[in-house]
Amino acid sequence: MKRFLFSLLVLSLVLLPGKWYLRSDDDFGFGGDTGSDEGFGFGGGASSAPSPVLSGVKIGGEVSAELLGFTDDFETADKIKQGQLGDVFSGILNFSASGSAADAVINLNLVPSASPLTIDEAYVRAYFGPVNIEGGIRKLTWGRADSFGPLDVVNPLDYSDLTEIFDPVHVKIGRPLVHVSWGIGNFSKLEGVFVPGFQGHRFAMEGRWAPSQITGLVPSLAAGLKATLSQNPLITPSQLAGMSGSLDAWQQGVDPEDYYQTDTSSLQYAQAGLRFTTTIGSSDFGVQYYYGRLPRPAMDIRLDRYFASYDPEDILSIGYNDYHQIGIDFARVIAGFNVRAEAAANITEDLDGDRGDIYNPSVAWSLGFDRDIGGVIVNLQVTESILLFQDQIGKDPKIIDTEDGKDVTATRLTLILSKKLFRDKLELKAVGLWDIEDEACLIMPTIAWTNNDVSVELSGGIFGGIFGFSDDGELGQYRDNHFVKAVLTYSF
Repeated sequence: MKRFLFSLLVLSLVLLPGKWYLRSDDDFGFGGDTGSDEGFGFGGGASSAPSPVLSGVKIGGEVSAELLGFTDDFETADKIKQGQLGDVFSGILNFSASGSAADAVINLNLVPSASPLTIDEAYVRAYFGPVNIEGGIRKLTWGRADSFGPLDVVNPLDYSDLTEIFDPVHVKIGRPLVHVSWGIGNFSKLEGVFVPGFQGHRFAMEGRWAPSQITGLVPSLAAGLKATLSQNPLITPSQLAGMSGSLDAWQQGVDPEDYYQTDTSSLQYAQAGLRFTTTIGSSDFGVQYYYGRLPRPAMDIRLDRYFASYDPEDILSIGYNDYHQIGIDFARVIAGFNVRAEAAANITEDLDGDRGDIYNPSVAWSLGFDRDIGGVIVNLQVTESILLFQDQIGKDPKIIDTEDGKDVTATRLTLILSKKLFRDKLELKAVGLWDIEDEACLIMPTIAWTNNDVSVELSGGIFGGIFGFSDDGELGQYRDNHFVKAVLTYSF
């Protein structure tokens, strides 16, 4: 509610002082094609009609009518009656103003199921010659990968709705930060960022998109404790029955979300980074350093603590590990292929690999390209994370390691195929993710028709397996969540 009231206040401050006026070339008709294909969305064919102006403030955005259905909701008549089709309405409002030495931007999201009005980005950018300073809620992109590369570490991601997982800009969560960039000559730039607080990746805590690591957390702990207690010869059967009953009561009453309510807004969780990019000949290079927190929570699970108090609340705590990242990236056109590569070393405090509450150090890399092949745009990227000291995980039987059971490598292949027809009004697109170790994939075909300001899009999501199927892992656990989505959008 506080965030909603704050958003209304910001909006009123923007709108109330202004007076509407139209320039001679302003029109509410249809314009030409100035769309952009930035990200994985469908930008082509967006209107070029000038945005309305409110005392120097430009206003743009879009409104959408959307129907979202899951195939398992249509298996029986009873399920159809209980099924839902999503929010139906959503929207985006963009406000921007430019002066001689500064810009200001406010981007708002309108989603009925959440707070009706939320801030996506809101920041001020000031120009001091070759130096730009930005401050506010911002989404930054570091690295050169098209899809979630290992160097793009400033903003956490929202995994609470996997129907949008292919759009990095949409999935990113804007964070309060200060960003400074210094243009050095014509081809080099030095950037610095300071993030005074921290937020991890966002996951659904319940429902069809809640990951098994959350929904299965409490049952797994209760089962582990019961198994440990049953093997203790000093515990009598009557004592075991009483302890098992108390564990069952705890399991029924505890909310897993309570464990994730850590206050990470203080300077204790501050993060900072530096990035330098340059061009040498036909090649682009980058190098960066970042100190921050890993966005995935680490679980400190110690079954032995239960025997000190016999309180199951004492065996688990959840936190976010700090780490250092050193990374490099490269981009160049090679034989007609736009090639991009990244590599990073993520260094945590667990340099021996035997800490259960801290992630092991890792090495990550990505390699990708895009090219027009016979009118079809092909974009392929492979990303892999390599876990170091994996053989040390799980050696202490009293500790359940936060990475217990994790493979040495985690490899994801992302493939995007797109083709435009009828003067770019019709776009056929297919996006696929394949998690190689998990033998699971997600395929999302899309067909979109754009006519000036209006677009119609029909898409679907299919979870499946390649050479078998694993029902766990990031994609495999959602094997029943096939979906179909239809969207009508007006851009202004």
